[in-house]
Amino acid sequence: MANRYAKLLAAVLAAVLLFSACAHGQSGEKDKNDKLTWSTWGNYNRFLPVLELVEQNCPDIEIEFLSYAGANATGYSWAQMRAGDISDIFITSQILDGELARERLADLSGYDFVNNFPTAILDQISIDGGVYLLPVNNTMYGIYYNKTLMEEHGWALPQNFSELEALCAEISDAGLIPGVVGTRLTGGPFSTMLNLAKTDWFTTPEGVNWEQDFLAGNALAEGRWEDTMDLAQRYIDAGMFTTDPDDRINVELISDYLGGRKAVFCTAVQPVGMTEFPETGDKLGMMPYISEDGGKNVYMYSPFFYIGISGRLTEPGNEKKLEDAVRILSLLFSPEGQARFVNENTPCVMSVAGSARVPEDSLIYDAQQAMWEGRAFPMTYAGWDHVLADMGQAFKEWFRGENQMDGARCITRMDELQRDYLDNADRLYFCESTADFTLEETAKLVGKAAGTATGADAVLVGLGAFHDGKELRAGVTGKLYAGKINADTVSGILPGVDGEYAVMEMTGAQAKALAEAGFDADGDGNPYQYLLVAKGDRTLEDGKTYRVAFLTGGYTQETAEAYGAETVKGSLWEFMRTYLEQEGTVSPDGNPWE
Repeated sequence: MANRYAKLLAAVLAAVLLFSACAHGQSGEKDKNDKLTWSTWGNYNRFLPVLELVEQNCPDIEIEFLSYAGANATGYSWAQMRAGDISDIFITSQILDGELARERLADLSGYDFVNNFPTAILDQISIDGGVYLLPVNNTMYGIYYNKTLMEEHGWALPQNFSELEALCAEISDAGLIPGVVGTRLTGGPFSTMLNLAKTDWFTTPEGVNWEQDFLAGNALAEGRWEDTMDLAQRYIDAGMFTTDPDDRINVELISDYLGGRKAVFCTAVQPVGMTEFPETGDKLGMMPYISEDGGKNVYMYSPFFYIGISGRLTEPGNEKKLEDAVRILSLLFSPEGQARFVNENTPCVMSVAGSARVPEDSLIYDAQQAMWEGRAFPMTYAGWDHVLADMGQAFKEWFRGENQMDGARCITRMDELQRDYLDNADRLYFCESTADFTLEETAKLVGKAAGTATGADAVLVGLGAFHDGKELRAGVTGKLYAGKINADTVSGILPGVDGEYAVMEMTGAQAKALAEAGFDADGDGNPYQYLLVAKGDRTLEDGKTYRVAFLTGGYTQETAEAYGAETVKGSLWEFMRTYLEQEGTVSPDGNPWE
């Protein structure tokens, strides 16, 4: 199905972008101000099924897609939000700042399509009674298990922790591992621990208040997390959190341990693309995180995206654009629109429509019931992003029996990490932008950093754009905005690929000719723009030879062969950070490269 949609890409895009004549008949081309802007966010292909629906139902709507294919889509989307530079249709993966969302986005609570959502979801995304960002489908997470193996042994799913402990003992007696836990990425152990807390206190009003206070530095993990740590120790003792000696990725754990009938359960924050193991035909199941008394067995979910409408569309003069945006969201959140995101390759994905039903034998049937009953909660990320990796590392060491880590030491580590982050928050910022940069000005700044680090005379930087369904991951697509700069800011403005650069020798005339021709990354005669950044901001002399640097993936093979490309390992992210730290402040018309 994915391949079929990919083949439709060009036709759908052409229809979406060019059907203004259908709407306006004699009026000719639509004024550009009437186009709806929509950030592609590097996932345009995943919206193709819905765009096909738009083509069928709203042939009068014209969309201008704005490319972002950088390294930090979530962080950049909120940088745009803070700068007031969002597209008409706004997309993000996390609600990082509810108050800012309320300030910048339109309240959707009064539109009919919101009625398609279960009350449990609306309660969780509501901001002071308003709805500003709606989830686009949900990926469900729980504990995977080999369903066929369970049935063969006559084992029933546990309903409380005592039943889980007893079942784990039976599994061990049968010569099997009760459960494995994914630890390759430290975000996995972090999520595992917070998900256990959600089976008890973490999702209560008391827990919500504690989280807010902890993140603000007004509460400690000590005195609050002990019961959760005790429960986690019982999971460890029961054999549920066995770690893989090779520390493989989650998909390999599931395939080897569950598919290979070595273990029954797998706690892995990982959506799967199958419902049975091809080698054996064994069926895969998903159960909730089990609470102590069985009264709060819960699943987690993570939206495909959150989507909203810019608040400026509610201003006078934008009535038609608002109407068009609402029509698109109405289609997106209709049962038919939601179904366009779900297929046989997405068994963990669930429609957000309250009327949607999955078969009783579906992998996520019980998870859907839990969602409607308020027993499913969003994965925790917002506010914890600066410390979750290190906290996850502490939990990982505990699960793996390393460095004498245990529950008490994990609590101490949680408090230390959060206190250190808050005490050093200002030190996380190493530069400041005095003004908003355009895309070209940002690319020029990137070129200066790359040129300084590589010792080149000039740099050719690709500018990303949206080309008939294709985007340039090797190009600059993020703008630098006014304000303090940290690591998150840097990753937001850089290309989505990194790890090396190339230096080529060519004359000034040849460098200018390449800049004029652009970067034909797709080999389709539709090149992306090159920006030529020269040391000292000078004009290159036609007959003089220069060393010209190119970013990772930022040149064609033909160019590399023509100019003897010397490929060198090196991180543009490191180049950029070092450059910004040295400069201290940056501005669009400052910071000469000397």
